[in-house]
Amino acid sequence: MYRERLVATEVQSENAHRLKHLLLEYHDFRQLKAASPLLDDTRRIADWQAERLKTTHQDLYRHPGYHTGLEFLLTDLYAPAGMTRRDDNIDRVFPKMVKWLPDHLLATFAGLVELNLLTQSLDLELAEWFDRQGMDTGSITPASWCEGYRASGQLPARHRQLELVSDTGQQLDRYVRNRTLGWLLSMTRGPAEMAELGDLHSFLHRGYSAFRKMDKVDLLIERLISRERQVMENILKGHPEPFTLPGDL
Repeated sequence: MYRERLVATEVQSENAHRLKHLLLEYHDFRQLKAASPLLDDTRRIADWQAERLKTTHQDLYRHPGYHTGLEFLLTDLYAPAGMTRRDDNIDRVFPKMVKWLPDHLLATFAGLVELNLLTQSLDLELAEWFDRQGMDTGSITPASWCEGYRASGQLPARHRQLELVSDTGQQLDRYVRNRTLGWLLSMTRGPAEMAELGDLHSFLHRGYSAFRKMDKVDLLIERLISRERQVMENILKGHPEPFTLPGDL
């Protein structure tokens, strides 16, 4: 809907160029995904993976200091169902973003866009694999999911996915420690709703609130990444229980 606005926006810095490129790529992918006959399959795969992550990291997910942050990660960043308007509004306000936001914040936004794009692309590819095998995504098993994971041959993309989770998570944590950001989000709620940007504002406020409630985010991210790397290794080796990890990870 706002592709022309993205194309027409002039950018100067390397981070702004990267964000523009990723937003254009993500915009085109969202159109492709929306028109795909496997759209419902991709949603089921994303939901299955989100539940798998909750199970693998259930000690962290149930921890009162981490629950809200992980819920935001899994619902808003990993499996963003119903976020079409939010994504359209990011495209819509892009000209103002590159004009007013600090360059380092544009870099963080770029990381979040790349993470969304990469994750959803991998989910669509898995949906296509299930479809070719004649397998029902409504009854995914750990064995069938791991088989599709290995068959995809997307190991570099999977490694990049973990890098993005680590990098953007740590960057977001640094930003939310700035109390001025919370004040600005509170002050701009009304104007955002008047400009029909309420969904985007709500997304930003949820993320701010979730990360503000967490302590030792660096430790959380370190544990998440180390565990997921072990899961990846287990899957590639054909481990019979790839998602069951030692308690000390």
